[in-house]
Amino acid sequence: MIKLYQFPTAWSLPNPSPFCMKLETYLRMAKLPFEIVTVVDPRKALKGKLPIISDDGKKIADSGFIIDYLQKKYGVPLDGHLTAMQKAEALAIRRMLEEHLYWIIVYSRWIDNRYWPITKEAFFGQLKKPLYYFIPQLIQRKTRQDLYRQGIGRHSTVEVYQLGIDDLHALSTLLEQNDFCMGDQPASIDASVYAFLMGIIQPPIHSPLQDYAKSQPHFFSYCERMAQMFYPER
Repeated sequence: MIKLYQFPTAWSLPNPSPFCMKLETYLRMAKLPFEIVTVVDPRKALKGKLPIISDDGKKIADSGFIIDYLQKKYGVPLDGHLTAMQKAEALAIRRMLEEHLYWIIVYSRWIDNRYWPITKEAFFGQLKKPLYYFIPQLIQRKTRQDLYRQGIGRHSTVEVYQLGIDDLHALSTLLEQNDFCMGDQPASIDASVYAFLMGIIQPPIHSPLQDYAKSQPHFFSYCERMAQMFYPER
C-alpha cells in the first residue's frame, strides 16, 4: 500500500499544506489505497520537504513528480478526457497556484503580524518551553528570507494581497463557467485547485485574500462538490 508522509492536520483541513492536501485529494480521486504517516519535522525527509510517498519500497518527493509517477505506474485515467489545449491550460493554472499564489498564502500565515499568532499557535502550540519561544521565530525568519528571495517579500502588504486577489479573480472566472476546472468532470488539476482554495477559505486567517475568496459564491459550490465526491466523511 502507498504510504503518504505529510504534516499533521490543522484548522479542520485534511492538511494545512496545500501540497499535502493536493496529493491526498489526488489519491482519493484516483481511488488508490493509501495510509497516512504524520511527519512533524520534514528536514530529514527526501528533498527536505513534504509530501513524499513510499510505494513498493520506492520513495518519491514533490507532489508534481509523485502524481506523474502514479499516473504512469497505475494508469490513472483522470485526465484522459482532456484535449491537448486543456492540458496546457491545466498546467498554466497549476503553475499560477503553486509557484505564485502559494507564496501569498505563506505571507498571510507566516509574515503578516495580524495572523502570525494564529499560525504560531496552530503549528507550534504543543511545543514545550523553551522551544515554543524560539523555534517559531527561527522558522518565521527563514520564511521571511525565502519570500524575499522569491520576490513576493519585496512588496508592501497591500501589493502582496492584490497579487493574490488577481490570481483568485482569474480562477473565479474559470470556475464561474464550469462545475470543475476543465469542464463537467474532475481532472487532476482539481486536486490542486481544491487544496489551495480550502487552504485560503478554511483557516481562521481573515486576510484580504480570504475575504475575496469568500466573496465568490462559486468557490463555495465548487469546494462543496469536491468535498462530497472525495471527502464524504467530512
